Parts: sequence; C-alpha cells; structure tokens
Amino acid sequence: MDTLGIGIIVIVYMFIIAWLGYLGYKRTKNANDYLLGGRKTNPVIMALSYGATFISASAIVGFGGVAATFGMGIQWLCLLNMFTGVVIAFIFFGKPTRRLGEKYNAHTFPQFLGLHYGSRGVQIFIAAIVFIGMPLYTAVVMKGGAVFLEQMFDVDYHLALLIFTLIVAAYVIPGGIKSVMYTDAFQAVIMFLCMLFLLIWFYHILGMNFTEANRALTDMEPLVPERFQAIGHQGWTRMPVAGSSQWYTLVTSLILGVGIGCLAQPQLAVRFMMVESSRQLNRGVLIGCLFIVITVGAIYHVGALSNLFFLKTTGNVASDAIRDMDKIIPLFINESMPKWFSAFFMLCILSASMSTLSALFHTMGSSFGSDIFPKLGRRKNTNSSTGVRIGVLVSIVVSYIICYTLSAGIIARGTALFMGVCATTFLPAYFCSLYWKKATRQGALASLFTGFAVSMFCMLFLHRAEAAPVGLCRLLTGKDVLIDVFPWFSIDPIIFSLPLSILAIIAVSLITQPRKA
Repeated sequence: MDTLGIGIIVIVYMFIIAWLGYLGYKRTKNANDYLLGGRKTNPVIMALSYGATFISASAIVGFGGVAATFGMGIQWLCLLNMFTGVVIAFIFFGKPTRRLGEKYNAHTFPQFLGLHYGSRGVQIFIAAIVFIGMPLYTAVVMKGGAVFLEQMFDVDYHLALLIFTLIVAAYVIPGGIKSVMYTDAFQAVIMFLCMLFLLIWFYHILGMNFTEANRALTDMEPLVPERFQAIGHQGWTRMPVAGSSQWYTLVTSLILGVGIGCLAQPQLAVRFMMVESSRQLNRGVLIGCLFIVITVGAIYHVGALSNLFFLKTTGNVASDAIRDMDKIIPLFINESMPKWFSAFFMLCILSASMSTLSALFHTMGSSFGSDIFPKLGRRKNTNSSTGVRIGVLVSIVVSYIICYTLSAGIIARGTALFMGVCATTFLPAYFCSLYWKKATRQGALASLFTGFAVSMFCMLFLHRAEAAPVGLCRLLTGKDVLIDVFPWFSIDPIIFSLPLSILAIIAVSLITQPRKA
C-alpha cells in the first residue's frame, strides 16, 4: 500500500479515536464519572475494554517474539490468561469486587482495599507502589508500539514514541475512564479482526494445513541454535528441558508471573466496579475468553510457526534472522503479509498499545490524585478531578523518560516483572478482602510489605535477569547474585515472595484477631 493509502487509514482511525475521546469527555460530569464512569458502563464495552487493556503491544510484539525464539510452550500462558484472567477473574473476583466496591463507595483499587481494612496506610502503600512501579510496565508497552512502527515503516523511533504518547494523553487527561473505555472497545475490535486474519492468512502463505505446519516445525528441532540448546531449548513444539534455565524462565517468570499476576492488576480490577450488577459480569466472560483465545493464541501460534517462513525465505530460523526478539514479529509481518495488511496491523499494534497505555495512565493518575493526594484540586470543589488529571500528566512524563532507558529484548520480561510484583504484593490481601473475614489490617499491611520487600530483594540480589543489569549486588558483594549456584539464580522471585506474602497475612491476622468480650 502506498503512502497516501496508509495516510488515509491512519487519519480515519485517529478521527474515530478523537470522536470517541470527545464523547467520553462530554459525558464526564464529575469525579465519579472520571474515575468509574458512574458505575453504569455497558457490560460489552467493559469486557472489550478489559480485554484490550489486558492485551498490550508487549503481548503481541514481545511475547510473539518469545514464541518465535523458544516455541509453543508459551501457549500455556494463553490458557492461564483465559482461565485465570477471565473466568476466575470475572466470576470469583469480579462479582464480590463489584458488590463491595459499591458498598464502600470505592473509586480506585487502593481505596477499595484501604476502606475494606479500615486503613489509610494500606491505601497509601498500594497507591505508592502503583504510581512508582507501574511506569516501568507502561514504558515497556510504549516501547513495544514504537519498536513496531520503527521496524514496519522505517519511522524514527523517537518520533513514533512521541506521537502516539501525545495522542493517548490527548483523550485520557480530559475524558477520564469513559474516554478510555470507549476507545478501548473500538481498539479491541480492530485487534480481534487483525489477529484472526493473521492466523488464516499465515496458513495460506505457507501452503500447509495445521497438522502439516506443526509437523514441519517439529522436524526443525536440529536447527535450534547452540546458544539456546545450552539453556534447555528442545525444539519449537516442545517444552524446554525440565529444570533448565530456560524452563525456569518460561514457567516461573512468564507463565506463572503473568498468568497469576493478571488477577491483581489494579487497572483490571477497577473495571469490575464499573457495571451496575453482577449479572452483567457474566455476559463479559464469553466475550473475554473469545478475545483472549484469538488475539493471544493467534500471535503465540504464528510466532512459533514463523520459523518456517524465515527458514524458507532467509535460510535461518527466526532468532538467527534477527537477534533482537522484540523485532521478530514486526519483521515477519513486513515480509510475509500483504502490503495493505501492514497498515491495518499497524493499527492493531497502535490499538494494543494505546488501549493499555490509556488504562495505565488513568490508573497511575487515580493513585496520585485520588489516593495519595486526595485534596489536590478539591479544596473548593469535592467533585473536581483536577488532581487526577495532574497525576495522569505526571505519570505520562515519567513513563516517557523511563522508556528511553530500556534495553533490547525487555518487552516480555518487563511485563512479567510488573505482573509478578502485583501478584506477590496485592493478591493475598485482595483475595482475603473478598473471601476471608478474619484478615486484619495488620495482616494486610504485613502481606503487602512482605510481598513487595521479598520481590525487590530477589530481583536485586538473587534473580540474575534483574540483578546483573542493575548491578547493586555486584557493587556491594562483588558478585552478580548472592547465590551463584544453578538453579537459584534462574528461579523467578514470585516462587519465593508469593508464599511468604500469603503466610504473612494468615499468621499476622490470626495473631492480631480482636479479643472476644
């Protein structure tokens, strides 16, 4: 497709985004509308927004590159995303969250837990972690979109990053959650259709059916690069060697970290409080499952099978054709798909990036202006959302700066890192707020602090993937990690921190139970 055609498609897309953002702005009358959409969001729009927020450019570009490099073992993450991220999340977490959120009149995730445990400290602690820690994940999502634009259309990385960041800011800051939800729903439809076409067209260009393609990929096992064989890679249709370093990365970091971490994502949990009734949440389960299976399942599947295409066209497997795994999917789309599809896939990546970015910006802004500094901009008008808007702006600037510090191949790892921290820090206190009445304020604080502290300690001193680049452990001890014995430096922090966080809330809550009269 020529430049004029691409320009027309992009202009139409931006016009629709602008109109939806303006629609959300016009329907936002007060702080409740800005934060929760007045608790009257259509369940279909909520489910589409949930899915679009869940699936970011990091899932498509980053995890698609992981699938191309290491194979279909990542499909277990797709299964967990669907089962835990949608079925369990909507039914077992969503319904009580909506009910209690309405009871407490909570507007944010930190406020929800703070009011439940009767602790301003709980609210501030969670909000601080969100506002300080979430910019890393946000920067990863921003990088995913910018890398795709750079690779696909030879656009300067810095220019691409700046343009779509400004676009998201233009509708999130004035329109709040309503603008986010409306644009998310539209972007979710684009993502679904693009991924469905990608899956169908891929088999067309290969000239193979499902069975033939998978058999051919299995037969490529001898072509696994030696550098990956050394860490446990056994082929693109097999799991890594059990107990190998790649097995620990795939299972403990990517599959468990993201698969469990999705249950305690503040930007997702707050969406359960936006609908009028628990019955409406049931309608979102089918939509969410179908969306996850097609969008995530397709890119993981095609990512692994892209090795057949690269072998046919370049004589190399994907990871040898291009060493930076974050650029494998953009290169594959550019080389294998019809030229007109490249423009639409660009919209898919933009949609994935912008939908997640808008939710993250709004969540960080809410934590800043509604939880940490609730009186900011509200001294004369309690319904003002000025403080939250300021928080959104600050979070955008911070995330933009962090994005320039990220290294190559960080997209999938950064996503797993943030979701793992959310799981270990928030999940035990969140679960107990819904299902265990004996959980106390002291127990919740102990769990939050334990989960976060142990995660940080493991990342800085035990898990080589983070400890070595940061360098603090080497500065203090002269070694990259404290325990330089396999497999300890390969085990993800979630394996240590989540059980300790659970133990903390149980033990401290039982000790601090109020005495009966």
